Parts: sequence; C-alpha cells; structure tokens
Amino acid sequence: MSIRRHRRPGALLLAALLAGGAAPGALRAQAAVPALKDALRGAFLVGAALNPDQFEGRDSQAVVLIRKHFNTTTPENVLKWERVHPLPGKYDFAAPDRYVAFGQKNGMKVIGHTLVWHAQTPRWVFQDSAGQPVSRDTLLSRMRAHIFTVVGRYKGRIKGWDVVNEALNEDGTLRASPWLKIIGPEYVADAFRFAHDADPAAELYYNDYSLENASKRAGAVKLVKELRAQGIPVSGIGTQGHYKMDWPSVAAVDSTIAAFAALGVKVMITELDLDVLPPASMYRGADVNMTVARRDSANPYVKGLPDAQQQALARRYAELFGVFMKYRGTVSRVTFWGVSDRDSWLNDWPMRGRTAYPLLFDRERQPKPAFFAVVRAAGERAVHR
Repeated sequence: MSIRRHRRPGALLLAALLAGGAAPGALRAQAAVPALKDALRGAFLVGAALNPDQFEGRDSQAVVLIRKHFNTTTPENVLKWERVHPLPGKYDFAAPDRYVAFGQKNGMKVIGHTLVWHAQTPRWVFQDSAGQPVSRDTLLSRMRAHIFTVVGRYKGRIKGWDVVNEALNEDGTLRASPWLKIIGPEYVADAFRFAHDADPAAELYYNDYSLENASKRAGAVKLVKELRAQGIPVSGIGTQGHYKMDWPSVAAVDSTIAAFAALGVKVMITELDLDVLPPASMYRGADVNMTVARRDSANPYVKGLPDAQQQALARRYAELFGVFMKYRGTVSRVTFWGVSDRDSWLNDWPMRGRTAYPLLFDRERQPKPAFFAVVRAAGERAVHR
C-alpha cells in the first residue's frame, strides 16, 4: 500500500534538485545536506569504520561527517589482536579507549571488531617459544584470557562484538586456520561462550565476506543453526558487503538477507563498499592477504571518477539500499568500511596505489551522487511500503 507522508522543506528541496538533474557541485552548495542517519531513521542504524585520526580528532573534516551522518561506529584495526594484544601478557588499550570514548561522547552504538580471526593475529598466539604449535588447552586458555580481558574492559560500553571473523571457505566449510587445526571446529562455539560470559548483555555476531555466494551462505546458515541448537548466544550475522559493480546480483543480496532472517537473528551489512574500478584480478572475495602486481589498466581514474562512472555507482547504491530498506526491521545496521574515498582500504587492495572511489563521500569529504541516490532510495521505500 502506498502511504502519503508529509515531507520536510529540506526533503522537498532535495527532491526538486534530484528531479531537475542538478549537478553534484550544485548539490554540494546546498547548506542543508540531509543527514544520512536521519534519512534512514526508523529503518536501521548507519555507521562507518573509523581510524585513529578520526576518533582521536586529528581529521577534523571526517569528524564533522561522522557526527552528522552516522549513529554507530566500528574500529578499522585498533581492537584486532595484533594491535590490542601484541605480546604475551601485554595489552595496549590507549587507542581502543579513545575509540570507545568517541562513540559514547557522540551518542553512537559502539561495535567491537574483532575477537577471533586467522588474520592480524600474532604468531605467538599459536606457537610456543620454539615456534611449534601450542597445545589445544594452551590455545583455548589464550583465547579465553584475551576475550575476557578485552570484552570485560568494555563491558556495557561496547554494545556488540564481531566474535568470530571469516571462519568459512568459499565452499562453506570451516577454514583450515590455526584455530581449527589446534582446537577443532568447536573453537567457534568456545569463542561465543567466552564473549557471552565476559559481557552477558553484549550482542555477539558472526562476520564474513562473500556470503552472497550460495555455497558459502549455506555454510554460514549451517554454522549459525548448529551454534544456536547448542544454546550458543549468536545475536546476529554480518555480511560484509565488499561488493563489485557486477557482483553480487540484487537477487543474491535479497536471498542472503532472507536466509539469515529465517534463522531468527539480526542481519547486518558490516563493511559496505563498492569497487567501481576494473577488476585487478579474477578473485571476487575480500581476503586481506590477497595481492596482485600493479597494472595501470586496473587504476584508470587517477585524476578523478568520470561522470558516467559516478552515475553508475549511484544507481548501484540505490538498488542495494532498495533491498536493505525492503528488510528494514530485519537489517539492524549498515556500516560503511570507511568514511570517505580517501580513507578506503581499497586504495591499496589488492593492488597498492590504486585510486578507489567506493564510498558515499569523495576525497574532499563532499557527498557524491551516490549519497543522494541512497537518500532518495530511503525516502522512496519509506513512502511506498
């Protein structure tokens, strides 16, 4: 059913500008650019992954954007094991403390990322002093101590945790990480139990990429079903949303959200960005260890993104947010992996030195056509539902 709703003057101005095909420069000149979190209010939270320059206030331009547009935050790196717990018995909470304080000061839902992952975890976690794999009991003890120390420190302040990150292969089986090899498949359940014991009120998530691929999605569904059947407190599942212009299809995004919603857990788009550049390789995943040789053909827009590509990116974002808005109430959060194009990890992945354009704000921290396309998609879904 179509429901008419009264629009605020700012919304009318935006609609008129969009309908008239106003150039990006004209849109930028408007004093009242709508806040993204207001456009999506009542649908789901919207957030960004932050780096220390941002949550410590040195990047003042980014801070202005963050405060205006986002109501939830995720840390890019400072809560990963190698940063917060680099050596046995040595924790470094200086940066994480500032990250949490920034979110609390600005009234945002603070997310923790990530507790158990095969990447960005120091070798000492898995090895003894001779460089040999530690025993199962030793690794379990190290995992428990790490989770209790980190989660316990932020009990009641960090509201949700990516407990286990990227545990699945592309075929849906468990990745042969040191966690699996040493502890066994039950390491996933152990991690969730430890996190729940450390903060019973925190939401606990499983997080992974390429879950739009049918085999991997089936593996994630199976994993969450098995955990919940054991009484393991899995609150939600995060599908990372490292998307391409031609992958995944809108139908695949839709069916993925529907499959996870059927499990009775929250669904989050946790690391959203759109790679508008030509493929640097045939690989479609998001493994941080993936690297390819530098090629100019994979980095064609060093002087700026042409208008045709800007408009294509805007259309792609609009169709994706159309799906997210369809599942408002099921999707609880959409988090972009970075604030602006200048901050994106895609500038250096999988090929160093690329000039990437995957987010809603450009290198000058101005809203792109994609930003306004998202706002419009949110408004259209809010009215026609």
